[in-house]
Amino acid sequence: MAIVIVGAGIGGLATALSLHRAGFREITVYERAAALRPLGVGINLLPHAVRELTELGLGERVERLGAAPATLAYYNRHGQQIWSEPRGLAAGYRWPQLSVHRGRFQMELLAAVRERLGADAVRTGHRLVGVRDGVAHFETVAGEVSVAGDLIVGADGIHSALRRHHRPGEGAPLWNGLTLWRGTARAPGFLDGRTMIMAGDAEQKFVAYPIGAGLINVVAERRGPGFAGPDADWNRTVDPAPVVSLFADWRFAWLDVPELLAAADEILEYPMVDRDPIDTWTHGNTTLLGDAAHPMYPNGSNGASQAILDARTLAFHLATAPTVRAALDAYEADRRPATTTLVLSNRRQGPEQVMVLAHERAPDGFTHIHDVIGPEELTAIATGYKKAAGFLPADLNERASLTPTAVPGVLP
Repeated sequence: MAIVIVGAGIGGLATALSLHRAGFREITVYERAAALRPLGVGINLLPHAVRELTELGLGERVERLGAAPATLAYYNRHGQQIWSEPRGLAAGYRWPQLSVHRGRFQMELLAAVRERLGADAVRTGHRLVGVRDGVAHFETVAGEVSVAGDLIVGADGIHSALRRHHRPGEGAPLWNGLTLWRGTARAPGFLDGRTMIMAGDAEQKFVAYPIGAGLINVVAERRGPGFAGPDADWNRTVDPAPVVSLFADWRFAWLDVPELLAAADEILEYPMVDRDPIDTWTHGNTTLLGDAAHPMYPNGSNGASQAILDARTLAFHLATAPTVRAALDAYEADRRPATTTLVLSNRRQGPEQVMVLAHERAPDGFTHIHDVIGPEELTAIATGYKKAAGFLPADLNERASLTPTAVPGVLP
């Protein structure tokens, strides 16, 4: 069975590894960029994604890349704690939560693909220009290249060419008015050195967490004039001074926010965008995965994790269903409703809703958070999001593996 994967980001590379683990061998990844480089800043891999990476034999390799936060804590813009909870192993999961540099993680996946599938398994400089009758057409510097596949998977991100091929009138991603600035800083740790913090509300927010090697990932967010549309660039470098000034008064007893922002090596600016959920990812022998299928706001730190879950679920059904079409139907039945719920939840701030409520009910701060938001409401928000995202501890620890125990051999 010949499988074509469009896009060599986290989703595409995880798909190649998942398919190989499920017994498939004719797998090729086509990437638009002329070369793959370790771009980006920090991301979080939640325990449900780390479980899948572990079952792919990559758990220890990925752990060595970053840090494992033990606590997640939310604060208001005055530095008062709203909610705190254990994460990863400390929360009873069998797998940790990992905070890693996105680019280093992508390069580790790339190395694993080349080790297992061969040096020629990932082909750069191929831009998808169309799909017809099971054949993907790519533009390269040497001219057009046509590749036939029994299955074509679009893992080519929020500006997916495959999604646009089937939905030409969809237009640009949807911007919600928030602009994000991200970077990494070599700086002393804060609190216990193993805590991921989020401070602020729906109008302005700051996030920080260690990602290993003495680095802290920082994210600043503000509603107001910004940019969006087809030219949105996730690696646009900007002057940090105006961003630092937005947070000039955010100096807490446990963290100096402007000082940490100013220490960043560089600041990357991008809009907070997503797309409306769609009613199908599959057309003929093509389907979508990751941000191509369900781009979502980064609330809840779930984007990369959901792409990895997509990859493993798709590979499982392809290895166990009687036909490609049955496999794609089962994949969508498992993943599309779940990710639709998550996209819509993230539009409502996801678990970060606790910060929004605290600001709405006590904009000038509070004496005790339970005077503002009761413990039952706080717990319900946190638990509800874990359930929607698929990582309630008991459910994740007990669910069956997505590694097929046997490949029936009925697919072409």
